[in-house]
Amino acid sequence: MLNVFTLVNGRLFQEEIESLEDLARFQPIWVDMESPTPEERRWVRQHFGLSIPEDAMDDDIEESARFFEEDNGELHVRSDFLIDDDDGPRHVRVAFILNERNAELRSHGVLFSIHDEDLPVFRLLRLRARRMPGLIDDAKDVLLALYDTDVEYCADILEGVHDELESISAQVLSGQLTDDSAQQVLSAIARHEDLSGRIRRDMMDTRRAISFLMRMRLLSAEQFEDARQILRDIDSLEGHTSFVFDKINFLMDATIGFININQNKIIKIFSVASVALLPPTLIASIYGMNFQYMPELEWRLGYPFALALMVASALLPMWYFRRRGWLR
Repeated sequence: MLNVFTLVNGRLFQEEIESLEDLARFQPIWVDMESPTPEERRWVRQHFGLSIPEDAMDDDIEESARFFEEDNGELHVRSDFLIDDDDGPRHVRVAFILNERNAELRSHGVLFSIHDEDLPVFRLLRLRARRMPGLIDDAKDVLLALYDTDVEYCADILEGVHDELESISAQVLSGQLTDDSAQQVLSAIARHEDLSGRIRRDMMDTRRAISFLMRMRLLSAEQFEDARQILRDIDSLEGHTSFVFDKINFLMDATIGFININQNKIIKIFSVASVALLPPTLIASIYGMNFQYMPELEWRLGYPFALALMVASALLPMWYFRRRGWLR
């Protein structure tokens, strides 16, 4: 899918592109390619003179190839954007190409983005830029706005994680945590820990990308200040992420503690039962010796007496344990 966006009266407008001729009719500031076909890649190469690397969206790309500038003035930035939907949280690699130095190329002043999936951050920015005039002035504003929207998107997700952790905390601290509910709590905590870790990774990647743009000295004074504000937002978000991780660790420890308490209750019952049965076992062993000179051998009531003695020896420890509160 090839999405072309033009700037009209301070608003972004999406144009439909179905051929190379359609692409040549517009002067876009942003060309967004979602899983582009070979034909769409060819249109971009012929019209803009831009060659899209085959490994643009590779996840295992080496560190030095994520942020660099080509000899022709093209700036290459590869960043990860978070998606949290029904399929689960995941990162999607996006490759950005921006030419702000070589005015001889048609790609000058146009931001190109290549990715494999539609991203919530991109949808949100398109909606805002269409409704809010003056939000976007050039291609660099589009790139900064994408990173700013990504930080806001992660902040919203983190706020939802915190709200769900509050609900889990109330359930854990209620003191009525069964083994089944504890299993569900641990599963939920693990999901939130994974999501929080992905948010922290996303913020670290965004920080590196913003720092790279600031070092390249392409931003205007106003854009430079916007970039610094994004970094400040990332700092505050990372602080909140640390708080969420601490809360996750506390809930994990508390849940495991309640599981251990429930297990200890079961072990206590078996321990008390085994101790209570020791005296009857001892008595039964003595009377099972069948010595000749045991006085009860010739006693007609000897066997009922032994049974009664065993029952009494079992009930007496149980009464004592209950009185001490060990059976509660």
